[in-house]
Amino acid sequence: MPPLPYRIVHELPGRIRARIPPLARSGVGEILHSWLERQDGVEDVRINRHARTLVIHYDPGLVSRKEILVRLVAFQPQSRTELDAQSESNDATITPLVRNLLTLLLLPLLPRPAQHVVTYLNIGTKLLRGADTLIHQGVKIEVLDALAVGLSAGRGKLYTANATDFLLTLGEYMEDRTQQQSDRSLRRLLRPVPTTAWVERGGELIQVPGDRIGTDETVVVGVGETIPVDGVVVDGVALVNQAAVTGEDVPVAREAHKRVVAGSVLVEGRLRIRATRVGEDTTAARVARFIRTSLDQPSETQRLADTLADRRVYLTLGAAAAVYALTRDLTRVQSVFLVDYSCALKLGTPVAFKSGLYQAAKHGILIKGGEAMERLAEIDTLVFDKTGTLTETVLEVTDVVVLDRKCGHSEEGLLALVASVEEHATHPLSQAVVEAARERDLQHISHGEVDYLVAHGLSAEIRGGRIIVGSRHYLEEHEGIRFSAHAARQAALINDGKILLYVASERGPMGLIALRDTVRADATATLGRLRTLGIDRLVMISGDRREKAEALGRALRLDEVHAEVQPEGKAALIEALQREGRRVGFVGDGINDGPALVAADLGIAMSGGADLARASADVVLTDDRLLAVADAREIALGTLSVIRTNFNATVGINTAIMAGALMGRLSPVASALLHNGTTLAVLVKALRGARPTGTVKLG
Repeated sequence: MPPLPYRIVHELPGRIRARIPPLARSGVGEILHSWLERQDGVEDVRINRHARTLVIHYDPGLVSRKEILVRLVAFQPQSRTELDAQSESNDATITPLVRNLLTLLLLPLLPRPAQHVVTYLNIGTKLLRGADTLIHQGVKIEVLDALAVGLSAGRGKLYTANATDFLLTLGEYMEDRTQQQSDRSLRRLLRPVPTTAWVERGGELIQVPGDRIGTDETVVVGVGETIPVDGVVVDGVALVNQAAVTGEDVPVAREAHKRVVAGSVLVEGRLRIRATRVGEDTTAARVARFIRTSLDQPSETQRLADTLADRRVYLTLGAAAAVYALTRDLTRVQSVFLVDYSCALKLGTPVAFKSGLYQAAKHGILIKGGEAMERLAEIDTLVFDKTGTLTETVLEVTDVVVLDRKCGHSEEGLLALVASVEEHATHPLSQAVVEAARERDLQHISHGEVDYLVAHGLSAEIRGGRIIVGSRHYLEEHEGIRFSAHAARQAALINDGKILLYVASERGPMGLIALRDTVRADATATLGRLRTLGIDRLVMISGDRREKAEALGRALRLDEVHAEVQPEGKAALIEALQREGRRVGFVGDGINDGPALVAADLGIAMSGGADLARASADVVLTDDRLLAVADAREIALGTLSVIRTNFNATVGINTAIMAGALMGRLSPVASALLHNGTTLAVLVKALRGARPTGTVKLG
């Protein structure tokens, strides 16, 4: 495939304008737009298909001119599979504005017949569009604009007609640019998956296309390289920048057994990664699909705004008819026609929602459209599944209790002994014990062959004796070793919500190792913020024993705790809350959370959740922060607040403009200027969106 032909027309530092003949072909513009915008350091891309030109704004500190041009030459229209959108580029063009401005400058210099010709050539597009809208869609704002401009021209007020057309065109251009900026902001969250990656195959390190990596293959990533897959670190230590996927600005440390996501960039170190998700299954690819799906789902607020906007067009038409019947003043009629409620109402709402989606995605939160955002703002009860949500999935050792001092072991000695045996097992309890010994730098103790009884425990010969580790049921029922003499000590640990690992020798009990779920570091802060954000009932569902679940509930000051709940019972508990009149959100991460996520008014899936949980949820967290739940709520409330404020401002200000037009206090030009100014102010406020103010970065 030959390189893309181009010719640089003009350039400044950080800006290149090029003429590219293939842009005349349908579809090429949008694909090239997406292809270039994904380059790190590219700030803006504008394409004019008719002029066959491309303008690139870039940050010279992040990307060089040469790198921009290399990427431009490498573009091949027939081979692009990474296209985000499938339609033709709709970049707002400045050509109509230039035409309008030239007309206004030339008009006073032309004889009267020529002024008529130039005026109708200039406003012809608006008149034709108004007629087409009337025929195919009925009375819309385009019809009113055409009537206002046409009346001025028909009455011989040519300068007024052209000035009004210029203001209307300027407003449309700015509205289009604002709309495109909101879409572009969302697309910028996505980064390209690298075209090549280093993979270990047959004992060698080879470079392969990124989309040819298989699941469970080992990928090697070095400094400055982009991680091409979702996976688990097998070996190495590195700092990883996940900003492109999760919005987390600060690089995070990644080492063995930690999860990494595609699209992250290695800042320092080197990693060997086992691929768990590749190609279209990676987090980055799913984020792209999720955002595209979100934009196609209008909310009830948006549908209501569209309906009210259409009704306001008839209000404007009726007011114009009434003022003409009473005054026969066509100038007033023109001024009334130019009062447009619909633009700000119709555009402000989706732009606000898109800005909210963008801000949420920047903070590691994917919200499935405006409707989901509305429900997020409306819930008053939030139900958390305990494991993996309020707690980490990793257990930690909290207590090492020596029950028999005659055994000759201290607490550290007992932990070292148990860890030496448990390192041969893969159970989470075993891994937690081994990790605790490693953190204390305890030495390995030699032992004989380990016998492992699935779901019960294990044993091994050690120093001429036998050590047995496992559940109380295993030791008492299978090995005949009783722990009843230490019931008080056991009860105290269990009441604190801890899991007990029992240790014994053939002579009797040796000790207890207590473990518990690691409560997320941000759990308390998250729950506190949620209460300030209007969630008045916080509930936890757990399959754990009642004592353990209630201990955690007390620590986190939850309103309700439901313990020993079977997976199928979660949805029933949510439905019971809904029957009380509650609007319920559910936060979970497991496969068995799917029914609860669907039953709730709003489902939120954690970042490490199962695919089924993510598919069932209305909100998916890509950043492993529980605080992201509170961020999501704050963004949703803020977005709805922006929409309400804009709606009230639009109706109030345009009604005042309407009153001025009806009383003859505003000329058509003044009416158009005030209306467009109001619309742009509303869109700018909507574009700024709602930002979470209480984000706390931990770790």
